[in-house]
Amino acid sequence: MPLYIKDPEIDRLTEELISITKTSKVDAVRDALKHEIAKRKAALPVRERLAKSIAMAREAGPFAPGNHKQETDDMWSED
Repeated sequence: MPLYIKDPEIDRLTEELISITKTSKVDAVRDALKHEIAKRKAALPVRERLAKSIAMAREAGPFAPGNHKQETDDMWSED
């Protein structure tokens, strides 16, 4: 869905960012949104940021015994 914003302050801020970054309006808005999303995600508690990794680890189950160093060496050997 297209984004239509009719707000003079938003337009002024966008123009200011464009003049600083020397980019298009679309790029300026995209970069600003990406920056804000990344900032908000980084502010999440560690538990929330790691929730997907924790779920994957639980699904994988406990550590499997074995000689993992040798298995890795065998996979990457150039025989």
